[in-house]
Amino acid sequence: MNFLEELSWRNMLHDVTPGAKEYLEKKNAVGYIGFDPTSDSLHIGSLVQIMILIHFQKAGHKPIALLGGATGMVGDPSGKSKERNLLSKEKIDYNVKAIKKQLKKFLSFDCGKNSAEIINNYNWFKNFNLLSFIRDIGKHITISYMLTKDSVQSRMENGLSFTEFTYQLIQGYDFYHLYKHHNCAIQLGGSDQWGNIVTGTELIRRLEGSSAFAATTPLITKSDGGKFGKTEDGNIWLDPKKTSPYKFYQFWLNTSDEDARKYIKIFTLLSKKEINELEAQHNNAPHLRILQTTLAKDITTRVHSKEDTKIAINASRVLFGKSTKEDIKKLDKATILSVFEGVPTYSISKKSIAKNVNILVLLTELTNIFQSKSEARRMLKDNAISINKLKVSEGAFISLDDTISNSFIIVQKGKKSYHLINIT
Repeated sequence: MNFLEELSWRNMLHDVTPGAKEYLEKKNAVGYIGFDPTSDSLHIGSLVQIMILIHFQKAGHKPIALLGGATGMVGDPSGKSKERNLLSKEKIDYNVKAIKKQLKKFLSFDCGKNSAEIINNYNWFKNFNLLSFIRDIGKHITISYMLTKDSVQSRMENGLSFTEFTYQLIQGYDFYHLYKHHNCAIQLGGSDQWGNIVTGTELIRRLEGSSAFAATTPLITKSDGGKFGKTEDGNIWLDPKKTSPYKFYQFWLNTSDEDARKYIKIFTLLSKKEINELEAQHNNAPHLRILQTTLAKDITTRVHSKEDTKIAINASRVLFGKSTKEDIKKLDKATILSVFEGVPTYSISKKSIAKNVNILVLLTELTNIFQSKSEARRMLKDNAISINKLKVSEGAFISLDDTISNSFIIVQKGKKSYHLINIT
């Protein structure tokens, strides 16, 4: 199966320019996707384009990940309702370095002719002066041509600065430079980039008299109409410091059946046969959520690690399945804080439980988890209180030995009510 056929069955193909299919039938075609360093981490929206580069390389072609050290200073208006805040050169350089490190996890850089490359467009724009650019490049693209682009049309009423207006010409020059100096003849990207991409093919045609090509992917949507990759807390990031592996895992695990059928084709490297078999198993037993668990495990492992995935699975059992004190002890501090984010949290000193303290005192006087001892006593008698997943009775005593990493005590009231005690 060739590159375009692979994208097609995975529903990852939106538009293709004439001649692209023939160009991609060649061995060692060279193509690129641009990544704007607007943050020091990519998010799962970027993961779609990373998967495109992975498939491109697996098909025997050479992928280039272009980092916008220069274009990031301008800001792409595509799909934006208002102008972005401009970042400093220092901040962009920091972001470029961080994103470069992330991309290296996904692509192969030592596999011969189709080894991946990461290139920063600041390398050629840093020596460009305004007069040279508008004289040598700007005169080849007309204003009327630029005005037809959706990224311009959608902003005409609300306002579009000259800075953003020039973005398509700058990105077009990127394509021209990569064509001229890296033999790159196809640009890939999301469908919202179509206008910017074909500006590049037009520039190559006018400056070189040659053909260059484009292929875009559809924008990913959620079945409920919500924006893909967005939660109440914001973006789902690839950086574990921004989105913990547990939250990352949970995002995929909690997708709807309809979305899981779509995402497993887009975000995994499973074959068509493997996915068809998984869908059949899922249809026979939807309650097992086979598609979601496979999806979550696969992506979390590739973005983070096998160990992070194991920790995320154990953490999921703490809240949503049968787990033991041993399962909890395997969780690190960051994961515990992530798992129990938003639950009532209480801080007590190590000194207060250095010696054995009665469970009633812990639940009322030290933490106020219960408003009265009589209320706590009643639930203890009903066997409805657990400390770190172990049922406790009214006569129980708690000490530092019962804490997790000398830092936490997890109190469970009934089946679903959790409280976190932070030992300081």
